[in-house]
This record gives sequence, C-alpha cells and structure tokens, in this order.
Amino acid sequence: MTDLQTALPGHLSDRLGPVVDREAKIPRALGALGPVADRDVVVVGGAHVGIAPRLAESGARVTAISADDLTEPDISADAEPADVLVVAWSAFRGPTALELAAARRLLRPGGRLLVVHDYGRDDVSRLVEPRPEYRDWSRRDGPFLGDGFKVHVVHCWWTFDSLEEARAFLTEAFGVAGEQVSAQLTRPRLSYNVAIYHRTLDAA
Repeated sequence: MTDLQTALPGHLSDRLGPVVDREAKIPRALGALGPVADRDVVVVGGAHVGIAPRLAESGARVTAISADDLTEPDISADAEPADVLVVAWSAFRGPTALELAAARRLLRPGGRLLVVHDYGRDDVSRLVEPRPEYRDWSRRDGPFLGDGFKVHVVHCWWTFDSLEEARAFLTEAFGVAGEQVSAQLTRPRLSYNVAIYHRTLDAA
C-alpha cells in the first residue's frame, strides 16, 4: 500500500485495505476542504480508502488518474481543467516544481490542491521505521507550509473486527514490531493520523 513506509505483499495489503479508516474520515475531510460538491475533481491514488467513489457520493464529478498520468504533459494537457485535485500519498512527495507544474496543468486558475500523507505520531507509525520527512513536512518552514499550504490533520483508525484478528494480522505483516504493538492493544484498533496539505493554486 502506498501510504505505508514499507510495502506489504498483495495478500496482506488486500486484508489491510478494509480496516483503514472505516469511518471514512479522510474522504469527508477532503470533501469539506475542497469543497467538492458539484465540482470537477481529479483524484490520484487513495483507492484503498475509497477516496474517488466517496467523493463521487458527495456530489463531485470525479476523474481518477494514475500517478504516472499526473506528470505526463500530454495526458494532463488534454484533460478538462478541474476545480479540485486530490493527490494521495506517494504520488506527490514535494511539493516539487515538477509536481506543482503538473497540478497547474490539471487545475483551473484558483483551483484547490489537496495532498494526503501520513502525519505520524500514532500507533501505525510504531510498526515501521518513521520517515523523518513527516515532521519536516508539518514544520512552518517545511516544504508544504513554507510554500503556502495549510495542514489539516485527520485522526482516524485501523479498525479490526476483533483483538485476535488485529494481533494475528499485525504479527504476520510487521513481525516483531507488529507483535509488540498488538500486545499493548486493549481494543481492536490502532490510531492513524493523516495530514491533508491544502492550498489554492493560482496560475504560474
């Protein structure tokens, strides 16, 4: 899964997807920050938490594209300009000049750019080596906030059906770290914090 610092084998990734953000807090926050209702929205990534279909349920006219399409000039130039661009996790690591140029090609002047990343400081971040850029990204002088983005943190969960399921999955997927985290659980869920960096993107 692209929102984790480490890749999981396909069968484990498939099992994890349904437990991430069951309450749909991430899509709801995106819908409010856009806003997306009755607007043209391009979504890159986030399939495992159902971003595109849930935004469509909120009244957005959604087009989903791949991360490769995002930086492909011919593809983005041919698309109808969007009101909102949502880029989830690994597709947008910057904001680099290349990424911002791609976003401007896809957006109308004054369009909204929303970038989703792990925020850390939660149970999930104890499962894998934390990425130092998480803290850098949320600093006032970091690449996002220093470039005019604001940040909204969504406090959500990985929610399993039982403690037994949580412990079995975490141990299989994350080894010793998963065993240590699961041993401390009193409920079948782990805290998971997600940052949505957002700004209005004017023409260059």
